[in-house]
Amino acid sequence: MFNIKKIVFFDLDGTILNEDKVIPESTKGAIHLLQEKGIYTVISTGRVPQMFDWILDELNIDSYVYINGQYVVFEGKEIYSNPMDPNMLHDITRLAISKGHAVGYCNHQYVTACKKDHEFITTSFNRLKMDYPLVDPNFYQHSPVYQGHLYCEDQDQQTYETSYPGYNFVRWDNCAADILPKGCSKAIGIQKMLEATGIDVENSYAFGDGLNDLEMLEMVGTGIAMGNAVDEAKAVADYVTTSCSNDGIWNGLVSLGLLKKDLKVRIPI
Repeated sequence: MFNIKKIVFFDLDGTILNEDKVIPESTKGAIHLLQEKGIYTVISTGRVPQMFDWILDELNIDSYVYINGQYVVFEGKEIYSNPMDPNMLHDITRLAISKGHAVGYCNHQYVTACKKDHEFITTSFNRLKMDYPLVDPNFYQHSPVYQGHLYCEDQDQQTYETSYPGYNFVRWDNCAADILPKGCSKAIGIQKMLEATGIDVENSYAFGDGLNDLEMLEMVGTGIAMGNAVDEAKAVADYVTTSCSNDGIWNGLVSLGLLKKDLKVRIPI
């Protein structure tokens, strides 16, 4: 029988990674079994490779939609990129510094920051269990930037939303938000990958938990929200699985018929 190609997209934080930033054994086993079946497994994240390269190695994945869809790699090769306007980045950096806030810049490899030792940057990166990013206040002037970070508290974000109506500010921490041109999201990157692979949208699946996963969960054939997901993600998903720490990916894949329950005995514990 002809084997219809399928593809599954996985968010990282709160989906593949639990609250301790660890990959549960059931998730490792589930992704390995999907790969054995010839199902494409893809990371779909707001992070840059510097922040998840160890995950690619551990899960044997070489395709990823990252920087919230602004950069897409399929089987190790770039297939799409969408740099931001450096003039806007210059302007928002000056505004943020004047208010005691900070801005970060994501290129296709790593994140840099406009200031050193900023409290909000330290706090948000500590929660990711990562070191403070490199500091280069002029980074956007000599390198393409695909996503910005705004480091400010939630109550101060409205000022930036009003000043830059052509951009979305998507919260990922109490002290940080992603900056993206309106209309850009993980869904755009996923669409580019579906076009490259020739896989029909009805044969695409996605797991996510956060505000930056909403468009992705809506556009794929089947969107699965984690049990620990924000309410907005659960509302747009086709299915809600258990939490990431409670075998959420495994249980979701079994419920959708992509894996068989009895295969779990093959997962090393």
